[in-house]
Amino acid sequence: MGDQPAMNLEAIADFLETHFPQLDAEGKHFTVTTIGHGTATMRLDPQTRHLRPGGTVSGPTLFTLADVGCWVTILAQIGPLPMVVTTNLNINFLRLPKPEPLFCDCRILKLGKRLAVVDALIHAGETHSPVAQATATYSIPPR
Repeated sequence: MGDQPAMNLEAIADFLETHFPQLDAEGKHFTVTTIGHGTATMRLDPQTRHLRPGGTVSGPTLFTLADVGCWVTILAQIGPLPMVVTTNLNINFLRLPKPEPLFCDCRILKLGKRLAVVDALIHAGETHSPVAQATATYSIPPR
């Protein structure tokens, strides 16, 4: 990881629009809000389709938030490589998330030539009360 991320917020947004348009096919609900040295935060504004019975944000939606947030964190550091792929993602659901804006704070634990490991913490604005935590591993293609 260099001193400056390889991609800024605008470049990441353009990349997602081009290479992953299905993420927000029904409106802008997933947004990258910050990028830093080995870190990124993604915001989800949940809609009705993201909810499960009982009015909480669904597990698959939280999984998507963690997976895309971690993927973006890696791409921000190494540049626009669409075929960085998830090889493993473990998620712990900690609390029932209310249908309110959720934030996924990601940080790279290891960034090698072929593998990256990222930690993700999903919360509703209070990091001391997370709703989920994930650890993900990604395969980086040869450049």
